Amino acid sequence: GAAHYDVRLTVGEHAELNWLPEQLVTAYGSELRMRTHVELAATGRLTLREEQILGRHGEESGTLFTRLTVLRAGRPLLDQELAYGPGAPAGWDGGAVLGGHRAVGQLLLAGPEFEEKPAVPRLLGESAVLTPLAGPAVLITAVAPDALRLRRVLDEALDTSAYR
Repeated sequence: GAAHYDVRLTVGEHAELNWLPEQLVTAYGSELRMRTHVELAATGRLTLREEQILGRHGEESGTLFTRLTVLRAGRPLLDQELAYGPGAPAGWDGGAVLGGHRAVGQLLLAGPEFEEKPAVPRLLGESAVLTPLAGPAVLITAVAPDALRLRRVLDEALDTSAYR
């Protein structure tokens, strides 16, 4: 059967949370359903990183289903479902999704400062993109051939002060 990994986070008024867990590796033969649910107050700030490594070095990926739901002041800010591996719908490893890469990750940056100065969508190098969300937040999505390069891309995006 499948394993489940559920995380619930709450960020109160004028609070800040930096949720930067370690990389998640989906080993061959595994099936994981991962859910992250965040309740963010209107004046709260959130930095959330997710990194998925699809298979250990030299082996195929397991199956991974993820859902990230972020509510800001009770309203949806982001609700995203992703699926990778042999149990996922066809095309997950094709050019339109991962393009053959084995590591995928994202950074969500949310806070009141994005209301005052919304971010502009843009590419970040060759393997990442910054997308402003409908609310006061940006989502940075990246792919890479391996875990180390994915971490470098996301760390570089996080260290760039232009987003905050």
